[in-house]
Amino acid sequence: MEGEAVKAILFDLDNTLVDTSRAGEVALKKTGELLKSKLNLDDDTIRSICDKFKLKLLCESPDRPPGTSQDDIRMCHWTESIAETTGSSAASDLASQCYYLWKNSRLELLCLTPEVRDLLRQLRGRYKLLLLTNGDARTQREKVEAAECEEFFDAVVIAGDHAEQKPFPSIFQLCFSLLQVEAQDCVMVGDSLDTDIQGGVNAKVRATVWIHRADGSELDGPVKPDYTVPSVLDLPAVLAQLQ
Repeated sequence: MEGEAVKAILFDLDNTLVDTSRAGEVALKKTGELLKSKLNLDDDTIRSICDKFKLKLLCESPDRPPGTSQDDIRMCHWTESIAETTGSSAASDLASQCYYLWKNSRLELLCLTPEVRDLLRQLRGRYKLLLLTNGDARTQREKVEAAECEEFFDAVVIAGDHAEQKPFPSIFQLCFSLLQVEAQDCVMVGDSLDTDIQGGVNAKVRATVWIHRADGSELDGPVKPDYTVPSVLDLPAVLAQLQ
């Protein structure tokens, strides 16, 4: 990868800088304990309710009816998951309790590790840093605030605030403009092949770096990152190759 020196790094947030998957699993376990105490159900039934909720999260559409919030949608996920599993409707206040316990428990665990904080401090001395995260604007803003990570970045872009999200080039062009750099000055770092890596390719950045954990998806599709590392902490070794 020959070219000019890297000037800027664009980071994804979820499962790149913070372990959102683990936080979600811990939050689901807490919520399952609440359901068990309220409904007196066995462990398999509780697990089924939680699995249905997880599936509904994965299948969420970015479009929702006007006047409906993300909170409304996800409370409905709990209502439906309970009803589909048990065959009976849950009280609306139970679905609300489940949702807010899951949400708040997850947010409490979304933090930068000391090692990641040190890495960002070191990189900030040499590069412009930007955080680019997809998703519902309010939800992602809550995550950014919970992680207390804004201080490490020259700019934070929540794609849900804009017309297009990753992998569309327009959101990357906005990032380049904010940092006053060109695409070839930048490296994109993220865990999603479909949004982070494909987005970096679409935007023609200098290099893409895929964060691939041992339990993550396999590289078996058309999207090919320039570099693959198991952790964002391995990024300095990649950057050394790009200088």
